[in-house]
Amino acid sequence: MKKFILSVAVLMMSVAVWAQTKADVFGDAPITWLGLDFSQMKFIGDATQWKDAGEITNSQLRDKYFPGWNDLFVNEKDRYKLADAVNRTEVNYAIEVTRKANNSLKGNFFTDDANMYQTLNEQKVADLVKKYDFMGNKGIGMLFFVEGMSKGKEAASMWVTFVDMGSKKVLLTKQIEGKSGGFGFRNYWAKTFYNAVKNTKDEWKHWKKS
Repeated sequence: MKKFILSVAVLMMSVAVWAQTKADVFGDAPITWLGLDFSQMKFIGDATQWKDAGEITNSQLRDKYFPGWNDLFVNEKDRYKLADAVNRTEVNYAIEVTRKANNSLKGNFFTDDANMYQTLNEQKVADLVKKYDFMGNKGIGMLFFVEGMSKGKEAASMWVTFVDMGSKKVLLTKQIEGKSGGFGFRNYWAKTFYNAVKNTKDEWKHWKKS
């Protein structure tokens, strides 16, 4: 019996050692970029005015633009400076995690309802994370839950989220916006993610103190 109790105590201590905390987010623990999650996203306004894209369908958003925007973070690391944003010398990448989630999406991403621009909150993000498949990855994961992309606001709203992938616990999540800009549908909205990374860097010290 004593051996059993001792084994349980050792196991619990091991879990405690490996569990990630909010303090680890702002320390030097490795961070893995998981990508952009579009499962909650609504595109508000007309998406047909870009001559390069023509009329954009739900399947085109899912199969072409979602993976295209996600790939930018890997293919243009020097531009999308994630490591700088989270005060690290480097970050790891596992965008297959959000790619898998995005690939399974169905339904209509488009709406004219301006109230759909911001629909998430901390509890809803926590509920999404609890159901997530992190594909065996451990440690601290970072992703953006994109909630609204508004042509009228010329911006996108998203939640930058840090999670303990082992326990599926949210360590920190904050709502941020990124202004759009540029030529062509792909680049116009890619700018929102670029600016979201910059805004994360700008807010980092404030989040650390909160």
